[in-house]
This record gives sequence, C-alpha cells and structure tokens, in this order.
Amino acid sequence: MSNQLSALLAAWKKDPDQSWVLGTVYRTEGSAYRKAGAMTLINGLGQQFGLLSGGCLEADVIRHAHRSMRDGQSRLLSYDDSAEDDWTFQLGIGCGGKVDIMLQPLSRENDLDLGKMVAALEQRDSGRYHQKIGATQAFFKSEEGCKPASSVIETRVDGDWLVTPICPEPHLLVVGGGVDARPVVSIAGELGWRITLVDPRPTNACTEHFAAADTILRQLDENLTVYIRERRVDAAVIMSHNVDIDAEAMRYCQNTGLQHVALLGPRHRYKEVLECAGLSEGQLTYAVSAPAGLDIGGQLPESIALSILSECHAVLHRSQSQPDLRFAVG
Repeated sequence: MSNQLSALLAAWKKDPDQSWVLGTVYRTEGSAYRKAGAMTLINGLGQQFGLLSGGCLEADVIRHAHRSMRDGQSRLLSYDDSAEDDWTFQLGIGCGGKVDIMLQPLSRENDLDLGKMVAALEQRDSGRYHQKIGATQAFFKSEEGCKPASSVIETRVDGDWLVTPICPEPHLLVVGGGVDARPVVSIAGELGWRITLVDPRPTNACTEHFAAADTILRQLDENLTVYIRERRVDAAVIMSHNVDIDAEAMRYCQNTGLQHVALLGPRHRYKEVLECAGLSEGQLTYAVSAPAGLDIGGQLPESIALSILSECHAVLHRSQSQPDLRFAVG
C-alpha cells in the first residue's frame, strides 16, 4: 500500500466507525527518518497506515495509540536517540535525532476535519492542515496554489499549532503504452502517484500490463488538452517511439498547466518532434527534458524508467539538488 496521504485517508474512510488515532510528527531535531507533518493512521485492529519512522518507533507508537483510543485523550510522545541515558535510546531509533509525535483520537463527532481533507484531495485541491499540539483540535482550510513545503509551528493565543501544507499526490500522464512504459507506470504506482496512460494504437497499452494505471485513454486528440486541465495533471512522459504521436502529444500538452514534460529519445529527435508539431522551443508553455531522465548509467527499461521518474520527482518536489536536465539519458 502507498504511504501517500490520500491512501491513508482512503483506509480511514472505508471504516470510519472503527477506533482510529491520527499520529503526526510535529517536531524533529537532528537527523530523523520523517520530518514534521508526517502522518499515520492507526485503528483498533492494530493496523497502521503510513509511517512516522523507518519502523523503529512504530510498535511503541501503536501501544500509546491504543491508550488514546480507550480514554479519548491526545498524547505527546518524544523519542531522543541522541541521549544514551534516555529509555527511548533502547528502541534503537538509529538516526541520532529527536522526534516529537502527537496522537489525536478520532470519533464520529470529531473527525479532526479529515473528511474535509479527503474531499479536497479527491478534487485535487490543496490547502493547509492546522493541528493544535496536545489537544484533539484540528481543521483543514483549502488554499488554491498551496505548494509542498515544510510544516511550521505557529504560536497563537490558545497555544501552539502545527500547520502543514497538504497537496494531492502527483498526477502523471504517460503517452505510449509499449513494453518500456510498463516499468514507468509500475514504479509511479509504487510511489502512489495517479497515472493516466494514453495510446491510440490498439495493440498497445493492454490493461493486463498496466494494472497500476488509474485511467487508460485510447484517443489522442484535443480532448486530451481538456483532460489535462480538468484533472490537473502535473507532468507527462512522452514515449510512444512514434514521431507523429509524440508531436501530437506535445501539441495537446500546450497551455494546460503541466509543470514538466519528459520526451524520450536523443536531442536531435526532440527537434524533429518539435518540427512535426509545428512548434518552436520558445512557444512551449511547459519545461521539457529532452532527452528524458537523469544520467544514472542504466540502459535497461527499468533503469531508464527509474531515471525518468527520479527527474520528474525532483522537478515536482523542487529538489535543491536537481541537476541540469539537459544532460540525461538518451
């Protein structure tokens, strides 16, 4: 199961009458596997959805979560791996830092505004989640254009609140359903991304080979432009190995709000596709990586898929270590 927030909330939404506790990292010092804003949902069956550490804290967090289920009280936990005289050191956190976690029980009367958050993410809307530290108070506020960022603690008149930007998982469009597209869709599925696959060729994009795809489209026309806008697609990988299809895809990606487009093939082919599309590089309304992917030295389809998605991940999450996109895999 994906650790994306949408997947966690989907598990809760299936059985809201079960006892549930929301666990959230609200502060870290030094090295920590997860940072402030990381969430998990734990139910009365002992099931946990999402991680707050690399696994070393989970059993103890679940133990405390069951106490919160019984008494309905919020709890604050602190794990300090840097203090060898602290009992938490014996848990073997391993990162050498301090992790502070709050547990907030949910109920029918107080769902901590998770229902509103679910509705927003289903519509691919973003916002900010406000949680009062040490209390069973929380609310979600939609905010158009809210981007992924670090959580912050705000000191207010009534106490300290953790404020976390909430954004839908990336939506990836893959144009071309050949053999080498299979690992792209599979890996993106493991990341918990939403995936749309499009290929007008009847022998390509067979459903049995693309189980992780949420949607498979068979038409490549102007409706794709509308689809990208309405579904708020974030990035596209164009890999049909057909110049005409790739050119059509690049045309239909224009003026859609896409943040990133990766085009498979060498640089001279990119120019050929642009010419076929009747576009110049200066006319493009999206950033293009051509050739697609980071240069990680791989040649097999799985390695190329990893390089393409690593680059896409860096762009969408605005990685400060993002390399020059022009020097990539051919």
